[in-house]
Amino acid sequence: MSTTLTELPPDPILERRQEIQKRAAQTIGRRTLLSKIFLTFLVGAFILALVPLGSVLLALLQKGLSSISWAFLHTLPTQPSLVAQNAIGGIGNAIEGSLIIDAIAGLIAIPIAVLLGLYLSESLSRAANFLRAIIEIMTGLPSILLGVFAYEYVVVRLKSFSGLAAIVALAVLMVPVIAKASELAFRGVPATLREAGLALGARSSRVSRGVILPAAMPGVITGVLLSLARAMGETAPLLLVIGASNTWNWNPLHQMAALPLMTYNYSGSQYPSQRAAAWGVALTLVVMVMILSLGSRLVAARMRRERH
Repeated sequence: MSTTLTELPPDPILERRQEIQKRAAQTIGRRTLLSKIFLTFLVGAFILALVPLGSVLLALLQKGLSSISWAFLHTLPTQPSLVAQNAIGGIGNAIEGSLIIDAIAGLIAIPIAVLLGLYLSESLSRAANFLRAIIEIMTGLPSILLGVFAYEYVVVRLKSFSGLAAIVALAVLMVPVIAKASELAFRGVPATLREAGLALGARSSRVSRGVILPAAMPGVITGVLLSLARAMGETAPLLLVIGASNTWNWNPLHQMAALPLMTYNYSGSQYPSQRAAAWGVALTLVVMVMILSLGSRLVAARMRRERH
């Protein structure tokens, strides 16, 4: 028996494995050094990217916290003067206007974008490819063009600046962002779920509504909240269409105030008190956007845990 084993030819797989281990042992030092070098570069690039972000946040905190107060957040702005340095009132109407405009724009854009994302994820037709290309183009469009679009088709026809024009501009801005995120979320759902639903005799629409949509909901919600955060911080479309208002106004058919527009106006004001308050307005806007961004991550993470 032992003689038979010694006469067997060598195992090619074992020889190849030994050769690979030998070469790996010869190059382990060089590969370890290269790994440490690239890791150092990556850490350095990350720290370098944090420098401008940290500088902006530090400046906002240093110059904006002095303006933040309860009265600043819930009262109306007043006419500033060169005598009373801090007599600028509050930004309550701008917070109200931003929330109303973004909420209505989201109510318009979310159903359209989610249905569009579902269609694109399930269709490979020419129409779907054409829509996919249009969405890619619209995602990269400068937001000022959407302001021009809303000005031409809403402000000019209504002959008045209004929150409605801002809603139209932001809704058009949000649709491609949500549609793209929704398509990726729907494509990430395993095909076996759809096949199982169809095998049970359910219609395709029922499977999409009852199986695919709940499974993709974390990604869809993340895209929705991130698009809301982006829309809340957009200034360019609002400059052309929203007008100006220093009063409480819940009606989007009239002129309204918004945080991005107030930041822009205050930062270029001739009054030192308003220029100082611009940092407080910007800090308020950044905090609201940060809450939406972090909220999207937390909601998506929780839904993934519950699904698993």
